[in-house]
Amino acid sequence: MGAEGFRKATGVSRETLERLTVYEALLRKWQKTINLVGPKTLDDAWNRHFLDSAQLHPLLPESTRVLVDLGSGAGFPGLVLAILGVPEVHLIESDVRKGAFLREAARATGAPVTVHSKRIEAVQGLQADALTARALAPLADLLDWGARFLTADGVALFLKGQNVEDELTDSTKYWKMRTERFDSVTDPSGSILRLSGIVRV
Repeated sequence: MGAEGFRKATGVSRETLERLTVYEALLRKWQKTINLVGPKTLDDAWNRHFLDSAQLHPLLPESTRVLVDLGSGAGFPGLVLAILGVPEVHLIESDVRKGAFLREAARATGAPVTVHSKRIEAVQGLQADALTARALAPLADLLDWGARFLTADGVALFLKGQNVEDELTDSTKYWKMRTERFDSVTDPSGSILRLSGIVRV
């Protein structure tokens, strides 16, 4: 999949596609000196990273204004969601070099993001309508780290792999929540969890 295939799959505007293309070019440039994504995934970046992130956008509540992305890495999914229209996105990434990349990518694309170059536990004072993470940690850990950022009616969207059932079972020992599951459009063995009403048991 290339940029045009991504546009057909998502229906984004030409302007949005141009901003994402700038992001993709920066990703390739910085990847030469910083390991931002798995090297083998670069050849299929529009599918493996951009579409994988963009599939979360329709699952966000329409009222979403503030989003917190945990362990943002190269900006997936948080930076993509900011470019797709979420008004205020906070990217939490403790790796300083990745943080520098995220700031440059945000500047170049005009994305409404704030980069927090800290450990998740050290970030204070954020209240979000939505929480996201991809390939970061088991579900129970994600909730431990991130549930405090969510408003009472906030929603968490997590991209998960084939161990999702085990992670759900484990997390229900500590958390009560409403759970919805959606098939991933980019990974036959993957799924997306949409969690709401999250409270500690």
